[in-house]
Amino acid sequence: MKISDKKVVAISYKLSVNGQLVETVDAAHPMLFLVGNSGLPEKFESNLVGLSAGQTFEFSLSPEEGFGTRLEEDVLNLPLEDFYSENGTLDKEFLQLGRIIPLTDDQGNHHKAIILEINEAQKFIKLDFNHPLADKTLQFVGQIESVREATQEEISHGHAHGHGGHVH
Repeated sequence: MKISDKKVVAISYKLSVNGQLVETVDAAHPMLFLVGNSGLPEKFESNLVGLSAGQTFEFSLSPEEGFGTRLEEDVLNLPLEDFYSENGTLDKEFLQLGRIIPLTDDQGNHHKAIILEINEAQKFIKLDFNHPLADKTLQFVGQIESVREATQEEISHGHAHGHGGHVH
């Protein structure tokens, strides 16, 4: 079976940025995704379309094909008071420089941001909402571990289920 839209694909891979290995996903714990609904860059998926289990791949994605270019307007200072708990304290274990934190905006949309600065004197926290791989050329080398038809439930939920995928 070949990779195409609405197939569930399991891959193992190594990701390098500027020649430096930054992530390894092995065959024992592959990444599982639903083609067309993975949230991965479109060019990532299109490089895999037509491949079958057992085949290998190697390709690069430019920043524009990957996670885009870094935008200065996506670096924001937010009021530190927004991060106080109900009892009025600041969770300094959670709020660490360099940590990626999950946030929800006032419309209920989910975002992730990297903490760049915590300024208690001026009462703000500087967050970078750019993807950590923005502005990076990504090199992937890997193998297709499996390809299968997505179930109706996976298609309706918009993601792959099972080991390496989403678990309800």
